[in-house]
Amino acid sequence: MNPSTAIPGLIWMLAALTALAPLAIDAYLPAIPSMARSLNVSISEVELTLSLFLAGFGLGQLFGGPLSDHFGRRFAILSGLALFTLGTLAVLLSPSIEFIWAARFLQAFGGGISVVNSAAIVRDLYQGRESAQALSRIAAIMMAAPLLAPVLGSALLWISGWQGIFITLFIYALLLALTLWRFLPETRRASQQSRQSPLQRYFSILKHRRAMGFVCSVAFSYAGMFAFITGSAGVYMEHFGISPQLFPVLFGANVVTLLLCNQINIRLLHRYAPRLLLARAQWLQAALASVLTLGLLALDLPLLGVLPLIMLFIGLQGFIMSNGMAGTTEFFPHSAASATAFVGALGFSLGALSGTLVGLLGESSPLAMAWVMLGCVGCGLTLRLILHARQAI
Repeated sequence: MNPSTAIPGLIWMLAALTALAPLAIDAYLPAIPSMARSLNVSISEVELTLSLFLAGFGLGQLFGGPLSDHFGRRFAILSGLALFTLGTLAVLLSPSIEFIWAARFLQAFGGGISVVNSAAIVRDLYQGRESAQALSRIAAIMMAAPLLAPVLGSALLWISGWQGIFITLFIYALLLALTLWRFLPETRRASQQSRQSPLQRYFSILKHRRAMGFVCSVAFSYAGMFAFITGSAGVYMEHFGISPQLFPVLFGANVVTLLLCNQINIRLLHRYAPRLLLARAQWLQAALASVLTLGLLALDLPLLGVLPLIMLFIGLQGFIMSNGMAGTTEFFPHSAASATAFVGALGFSLGALSGTLVGLLGESSPLAMAWVMLGCVGCGLTLRLILHARQAI
């Protein structure tokens, strides 16, 4: 049976589910100053909601993985979406910033429980190259979310204030839950049930040397991407002096490059193994980060020199994330959601750490951002080489 024809619209449904996080993160960024004025608090207090969201999303994935492997994909997805909609509603009804902190954490926790199932469902239905191709297609569709979210957030902010952004998120999550409840069947087979505890599931991943090579590759690639996301506004607008109107265009250029690399990855998977494409992408990403860092150190690269290097760096995520995730879940057919949760939680944790490091080194410094990006890709590449030392690549 061909899964893609057995479940009509599967890739689109999983992409819409995966897009929940970038929509919840990126759409409200333009509204942070407005929220601060409305609640009579500082911008830094509102920005704390982003850190809390990342923490909640990571914990939600760690909780949702074993939940999905034990009770099934549908139960975990619908339970998580219920918490997400409840948290979104709580944001709208919150009387103070402290309540919003708690509401955003609840929203993120539910989102993490739900989103972790996308890769698990792919693992239930596909293997090897087909798994990597499916994940690339999901990523290609899902990448429309970070491309459109800031524009959508700005439009909603102008039309209805910051509350309109969360009303839209509430409606999106509710419609998504109804769609998945109606059209997405349970994909976890009865034979996949396991008596392992959540801690045992995660410990089995940590003990698996080859799997951890893929885990580190994906997690540190997340960290490199979050280093750019954290530093991009300061670098582009403050250091290079571009206008707020031009910033979404330059930010979106990275997403377009990522979409193109996803499409190239899908085609190359017909001829090459996912592990080979992952390895080549990591080496190339390390070379780009090195050129960027050395160029800023020696030549003080202008924006026209920095921009293409960053675009290619971010674009290569399309190879690393899908092929690395496919490689990880391949080893855990009975705990695919737990494996996905482990990767996601580690990636978001390292992303929060890399973003904090960019801020400490200098938010508006392109060199600080480049150093952190280089460090992240270097760690991911080095750990994979160590953990896959007995393999040819």
